[in-house]
Formats: sequence, structure tokens, C-alpha cells
Amino acid sequence: MWCGALPEHWETHRIKNLFALRDERNFKPLSEVRLISLYTAVGVKPHDEIERVAGNVAVTADNYKKVYSGDIVVNIILCWQGAIGLSKWEGVTSPAYDVYKATSSEVNVDYFNYLFRLPQFSGECYKSGRGIMAMRWRTYSDEFKAITVPLPPKEEQDQIVRYLDWKVSQINKLINAKRRQVGLLREQKRAVVNEAVTKGGERRRLKTLVRDVAEKGSPKDNFYIGMENIVSWTSAYVDTGISANGDSKTFQSGDVLFGKLRPYLAKIYAPDCDGVCSGEFLVLRGFEGYMSFLKYYLLSHDFIMLVNASTYGAKMPRANWDFIGNCIINLPPINEQRAIASYLDQQCSNIDKITDKLDEEIALFAEYRTRLISDVVIGRKDVRGAVVPDYEAVEVAIATDEMNENEGLSDEE
Repeated sequence: MWCGALPEHWETHRIKNLFALRDERNFKPLSEVRLISLYTAVGVKPHDEIERVAGNVAVTADNYKKVYSGDIVVNIILCWQGAIGLSKWEGVTSPAYDVYKATSSEVNVDYFNYLFRLPQFSGECYKSGRGIMAMRWRTYSDEFKAITVPLPPKEEQDQIVRYLDWKVSQINKLINAKRRQVGLLREQKRAVVNEAVTKGGERRRLKTLVRDVAEKGSPKDNFYIGMENIVSWTSAYVDTGISANGDSKTFQSGDVLFGKLRPYLAKIYAPDCDGVCSGEFLVLRGFEGYMSFLKYYLLSHDFIMLVNASTYGAKMPRANWDFIGNCIINLPPINEQRAIASYLDQQCSNIDKITDKLDEEIALFAEYRTRLISDVVIGRKDVRGAVVPDYEAVEVAIATDEMNENEGLSDEE
């Protein structure tokens, strides 16, 4: 079985013996229903609880599927990446999703929410699915329902849920505290950059200083930077030896990559090597002397907000070079530019070292949480005798930016 050996007293069943598809359709106006969506990072959430909703903006709820509290929502395209979740709300969701209701009194849906979001189960969804490429991979309902899952006794499921809710809340509390620290440090960084680069100078249009280079990328064996690779304001990781798609562009050491997609995320990077990047970046190449200062100017809060206000497209808002190139910037004398850039290099490096350490700690806590859930849900760790004290239930805080990063995982097909 996909989850390995189970305790002897546990049963196994196909999902179809425990859950059934719910296919009730909605024909009420959008104003009279609650929109429910699905995010890989956090599972099912109502749109009205998300500050900036990612994905398609619905204009009607006709023919949407009804969802009830206790239903399991499955994205057939991306369940192999963890896009499955339990709804605690009543509402309507995209017709592109499958909605399941429990049919057995022996099912604790919270237990199965933990189970279905395991990385091992995601792998089983992939094995059961089909498609011509990863981005078009689907696990249809018949294939999903055929997957075999463990079924502990009902009272043990209940205890597993009580235990995990407690332990996960403890871990989430630690993660949230460190994320708050990271958020404060990044706000500090934005303030430092913004103050340093907006003190005045000669007014110039950006396109008179740099040009947008759109050279097609070579197909493979190159450094590659995608939108997901930019991990902080001036740092990134690179993939090597991958095949770049037809929209990829080449960049050179000293260029500045400016992410067009959702510019408020400040996906900006100045590489120190040649390589290939996603077509979602502008590749800005400057005349000698300007780029060190401009890298920080493009990161400044005032500039980012100006560009963000110019975006087009409700689903995937993008900025464009015509607007960006015509933006007026204040350019101090070259010696002052270099002094500002040198100062910011040092200040940003100091802040980055701290945030990188905190990010590593957050990743370790998240890894431990996943491993604990896995061990308990599939019976490697017996918690039947565990005493669960009174505790504060804590969900992990997901930044709005992170919700939007996962936009493609919540969209309708």
C-alpha cells in the first residue's frame, strides 16, 4: 500500500466506499452565496476571508457546485500537488472542482483532511492520474475514488484528530512568531531602501537609462530563474540543466530582472552570472554606471506601488514596459548613486542574513509538522494513550503575498 504497513487493527477501503460525489448546483445570484476556493498552502478558504483574492474574479455563481461544512473539495488538476481540503463553510465553488461528502458513520472528515493532504497521498493521486504533461495532469473522480486509504477505528480517528490539532497548533504558533519577525524585517528593509533612493536629483524617464532586452533563451544547460526562484529582494536560487520554454529570455551579469506578474511582490533580482529567465521578467540592461543604484530604486516602495497601480488583467495582473519605461525617477549624481548603492548593499545584506536564518527555521518547523502528521495519520506513531490538554487552536498565518503566489492552484480551469 502507498502508505506502507498499517497497524493490524486498522482496515483499508477504497475512497468510493467512504465518500460520494456531491453534485448539487447553485442558481442563486452571486450576491446571495459565499464563494469557496482551494489553496495548496492552506486548503479551503472563503474568498471573503482573504484580503486580496487570487485567481479568477467570479462574475456569476450560476452552475457552481454547492459545498457544505464537512465536505472535501478536490482540484482534479492539482490534487497531485496537494490541492485538496476540508470545507468548514457552506457556500459554492468552481465547477472545475470535485466535492465529496462522507457516506459512512465510521468516517471522521478531519482525519481524512490530514490524510488527503499528505505528500504521500499527493503522490498516489499522481500515479492514479493521467495527462500529456505535468501541467495538464488530472486525477478524475473515478480514479480518485479507486485509491485505497487506511481506516482506523472511529474512536482512534477522533483521538488522532484531537492530538494533531493540539500539536499542529503548537508548531503553528512558533511558525507564526517567526513569520512576524520576518515581516517586520522586510518592512524595515523597504523603509531603508525607500528613504535612501527618493531624496531627489535629476528627473529622468527610466527608458532613457535602461532598455528592455527580449532575447530568446537557449534551450538547456543554463542557469534558469523563474518567478518562484526569487526568494527575497536581492537573492534568488537558480535551477541548472533544465529546458527553458519558448517564452524564456537570456540575461547577463549586471542586468536587472523585474517581475511583471503581480509587481507588488517585488520579484526583482540583479544576477551576477549569465543565464535564462522566465518570460514573466523584464530584462533591463543599463548604460554604464546606473544599474547598482537603479536596482534599489526599482525595489523602492514608492516605485513598486506606482507600477502596481498600472497593471492590467483581473486574473493575472501584469505590468508592462510601456508604462514602466515612461516612469520618471529622481537620479542623483553618479558619485552619490554609488555611495547610496554601497550603503544599501551593506544594510540589506545584514537584514537578509537574519531573515534567511529565520526562513530556515520556519522551513524546519514546517518539515517537522509534516513528518509528525504523516507518522500519526498512517499509524507509525500510536497516540491512543496521549493526554491532550486544554490549548489555544492556532492556524498557520499565510501572508497575502503567499496566497497570491499559489493563484494557479485555486483558479478555475
